[in-house]
Amino acid sequence: MYRFLIRPILFLLSPESIHHLLLSFLKILFTIPGVWPLVKRSYHIRNKALETDFLGLTFSNPVGLAAGFDKNAEIYREFYAFGFSFIEVGTITPKGQPGNDRPRSFRLKKDRGLINRMGFNNHGAAAAAARLARKRPSGLILGGNLGKNTLTPNEEAVDDYEAVFEAIYDGVDYFVVNVSCPNISDLRKLQDQDSLEKILVRLITLRDAKQIRKPLLLKISPDLNNQQLDETLEIVSRLKLDGIVATNTTIRREGLRTPGHEIKAIGPGGMSGAPLTERSLEVVRYIHEKSRGQLPIIAVGGIMNVRDALNMLDAGATLIQIYTGFIYEGPGLARRINRAILGRRLQESA
Repeated sequence: MYRFLIRPILFLLSPESIHHLLLSFLKILFTIPGVWPLVKRSYHIRNKALETDFLGLTFSNPVGLAAGFDKNAEIYREFYAFGFSFIEVGTITPKGQPGNDRPRSFRLKKDRGLINRMGFNNHGAAAAAARLARKRPSGLILGGNLGKNTLTPNEEAVDDYEAVFEAIYDGVDYFVVNVSCPNISDLRKLQDQDSLEKILVRLITLRDAKQIRKPLLLKISPDLNNQQLDETLEIVSRLKLDGIVATNTTIRREGLRTPGHEIKAIGPGGMSGAPLTERSLEVVRYIHEKSRGQLPIIAVGGIMNVRDALNMLDAGATLIQIYTGFIYEGPGLARRINRAILGRRLQESA
């Protein structure tokens, strides 16, 4: 029903307009008594065989919602009801900022993809911290995606990452350092060894001084070549970072069915969805093989269906996140993926 009836209607509006309408609708819908448990029963599959241990945390299933949907930690409770075991909020910056000028989000219907240049639009760390302090549903795991303000020069970026890290530390279960988003000017320069190491060392030092140790992961770009991946993995290994999130959106535009003049008219931005599937899978497999299976991986990028999800797990990921697939395939995607994973695990244990 979603693909043939609901999605065509939703796609009449711009992606950003639909996003805001969806969030507002869900906020209102879930205030109706009985709706939240009804939705949760419809989409969640409760089975011990789906439980997944990752970095000292037990996830009720391996499927999460990627950063970008709940930028301001406003609606994680509602999204959780649709079958996810974890929600990654953000990207969060120290100060609230409006992001880039509109229009800044575009569908590639022929390619089942999206291009966005949102620019870390969010309400800021203090607002997110207040919302994260609210009581959350039992079993929900929250991640915090850390970024820097657009106007902060890269030389001072480490202070921004520290500010967000400290502000939301008590409200999330794990952290993701985002230095790979292509929609912030010069941000990806922070992937260079010296800049990246400076940020990670600061956050690790802060984390290790806390009474409760929480996992710290790095989100990487799909546009890194193998040498750059190797350099990143060397830093991750040397600093004993907890894991990798692979991958962010891409600036590549090869092999698209959408006409070139339409792509040119859209302009710059990070592309997600089906055009990213193959490259994200390659990166996950490469990291898993280079680390000999010792580096925990959350796979994200181009997971559009059950097959894509299973391929990511087979390539070495422990958990997966969806974003664009949720938009194109609808709210039942997490349940379909979990049903397939459960069937496989039960078969393997038989």
